[in-house]
Amino acid sequence: MILFWVICCLMIVIALAFVLPPLLQHSNDAQATSNDERKQANIAVYSDQLAELAADLEHGIVSKEQYEQDRDELERRLLEDASTPTTAGKHQRVSPKQSQTAYVLAVLLPLVAVLFYLKVGNLKAISNPTAQPTTNGAAAGTNDFTQQRIEANVAALAKRLESNPNDAEGWTTLGRSYTTLEKFDEATKAYARANELKPGNADLLTDYAFAMAMGKGRQLEGEPLELINKALKIDPDNAKALQLAGSAAFQTKDYQKAIDYWQRVLSKVPPGSDLAQSVQGRISEAKSLLTKK
Repeated sequence: MILFWVICCLMIVIALAFVLPPLLQHSNDAQATSNDERKQANIAVYSDQLAELAADLEHGIVSKEQYEQDRDELERRLLEDASTPTTAGKHQRVSPKQSQTAYVLAVLLPLVAVLFYLKVGNLKAISNPTAQPTTNGAAAGTNDFTQQRIEANVAALAKRLESNPNDAEGWTTLGRSYTTLEKFDEATKAYARANELKPGNADLLTDYAFAMAMGKGRQLEGEPLELINKALKIDPDNAKALQLAGSAAFQTKDYQKAIDYWQRVLSKVPPGSDLAQSVQGRISEAKSLLTKK
């Protein structure tokens, strides 16, 4: 019984930890410590969406035009989360009303939780546990369903390409699918094959460079940068290639060059869009570092 109430207290503390900080927070500085976790979570979401989109195209659910439009939008967001560092936000003041709400919740949440359990709970079940509900296994399986479906789709595509190795679009789709699964070495190989079959495609070269760089610990120097430069020779206004070129310059601390590339990106994207705001943030960061040199 004592152990049960200890666990209850811990669960209440965890619940309060989610509810109270946003109301009592005096600045967004604390958010910086969780940027990496949020970034990985966002990447996982985009990964699922990209894989499902590729599967929809393969099965004829969406048209090629719609697929390319949706894919480019998702990849832009994936690129931001995977290779763009975030910065802490501006300070925000907390209103008295927010503070009052936080204190009320801190008192009422534990009280309501305990009273509710005493009213509808079954204390005898603590010392006399019954068999586990049959729904537990189903719930656990649901968590893995999406990942299993993605991997199954990718495996089916890879199998199909064994009998049709000259399908450039198939290899490109496989490369993107492996990228969503963060299997960057496999993605690099798939893109290499696609590039052999369909050379001179700026988007393909950019995706190839991105997968290779991610497989090398996000390092763009060397062959990834060579691929990016080839892409820019083919399409000087390719937004994805310009972003990566700016990131490569930033990694080598050539901040002015990075700013120039990212300024070109801004001229190609809708003002005020998420991508524009992200790129503007990187430009501001590069300018700040440039003044310190």
